[in-house]
Amino acid sequence: MSEHIHYVTDDTFESEVLQSELPVLIDYWADWCAPCKALAPLLDKLAEDYGGRLKIAKMNIDENQQTPARFGIRNIPTLMIFKGGDLAATKVGLLPKSQLTSFIDSNI
Repeated sequence: MSEHIHYVTDDTFESEVLQSELPVLIDYWADWCAPCKALAPLLDKLAEDYGGRLKIAKMNIDENQQTPARFGIRNIPTLMIFKGGDLAATKVGLLPKSQLTSFIDSNI
């Protein structure tokens, strides 16, 4: 677990994501998901690179089922960017670093 990544639950989603001062990139994932595991080190690095400009959070969909259902998560990894409490953008699947940084930069 990275010190730069915020781990959110159904109970903390409102305060950690929707009420965040910073834009939030949330990664919906599960322990059994190989692409999710491949994405984790990249998110750790990006959390350092974007520190102070973007909060990166992760939510385990097996342990937290209300929030993924609320946002219609059907495949993982799913990445969503929230700004000011609103959903700003969504990407599904494992992205290379260049596409991920482009996705972030165009939405924060």
